[in-house]
Amino acid sequence: MSVFIIAEAGVNHNGSLQTAMQLVDAAVAAGADAVKFQTFKAEKLVTQSAAKADYQKHTTGAAESQLDMLRKLELKYEFHFQLRDYCQSQGIEFLSTAFDLDSLRFLVDELGISRLKIPSGEITNGPFLLAHAQAGKGVIVSTGMATLGEVEAALGVLAFGFLGWEQPSLAAFQQAYSTEAGQAVLKEKVTLLHCTSEYPTPMADVNLRAMDVLQHAFGLPVGYSDHTEGLVVPIAAVARGAVVIEKHFTLDRSQKGPDHQVSLEPAELKQMVWEIRTVEQALGRPGKMPQAVELQNRAVVRKSLVAATPIIAGEKLSAKNLTCKRPGTGLSPMDYWRLLGQISGRDYETDDLIE
Repeated sequence: MSVFIIAEAGVNHNGSLQTAMQLVDAAVAAGADAVKFQTFKAEKLVTQSAAKADYQKHTTGAAESQLDMLRKLELKYEFHFQLRDYCQSQGIEFLSTAFDLDSLRFLVDELGISRLKIPSGEITNGPFLLAHAQAGKGVIVSTGMATLGEVEAALGVLAFGFLGWEQPSLAAFQQAYSTEAGQAVLKEKVTLLHCTSEYPTPMADVNLRAMDVLQHAFGLPVGYSDHTEGLVVPIAAVARGAVVIEKHFTLDRSQKGPDHQVSLEPAELKQMVWEIRTVEQALGRPGKMPQAVELQNRAVVRKSLVAATPIIAGEKLSAKNLTCKRPGTGLSPMDYWRLLGQISGRDYETDDLIE
């Protein structure tokens, strides 16, 4: 199965439908499987007093509130229909992350989105997690900032919702998670993404080995949501077994906005997709065996047992008159010890293959 590559447009449209359409075009040209936006109403997402993250202060200014910043970045509900339809016409999957319950209901009930993405900041938002599961869609869950215990707790809420159980409670979530049916539905519906929620993420804080921990702990498909600069880390994540890669992109990294500076530009996004597909080919399949293309080289680069000196019939084979040289069309050097001390049945000239 190919790695599912999500081109994360996020809020890099800056509220413009035209820019959002251009982002879709760039994602299509790059060969991504999906292009993802963010759906929210600013007033339902943050309080008036909510502070910006440090990186947001750096990229958008410290004087403006987070609420005011997000108001400018809303993607109008009516724009979603045009973007969804345009994506369908261009052969790319339309995705969007909801950040409030009304937006989630809009994506599910009105837009008919095919799968849902839960961002890292919502992994402890129990009611929101439950609403995602009750929608019945497959979900991709980012795990930035989370401990293993928090991931497990979130999976318990999702299992409860997927199973259609009633009377939610912490105990009920734990019970749902521990049942065979709960584990089965999680494996069917959930993909976890390792993520470090810092923008940009320093290389020393990426910790790709956490992907292995998530897969071992929960037995679910695992991918990677990247906030580093450049292409190296998402490509490395694919080599470590990521089944989903999510990466921010923009039309122009010099634009104003919270995420542009940590995003790939279109040519870089295309390069990332190409390199991921190349790594996929190189990964091959489990097992160690000769590849068909290398079988023809065995005779050329392997060695055979040959006469190191002239040998006459009746002479004992020894370390002095046997050696190993190319080509590999004769007896294997692994037979060397078996032949030592045996009597030669024929004459050999130097370099003749031993029969």
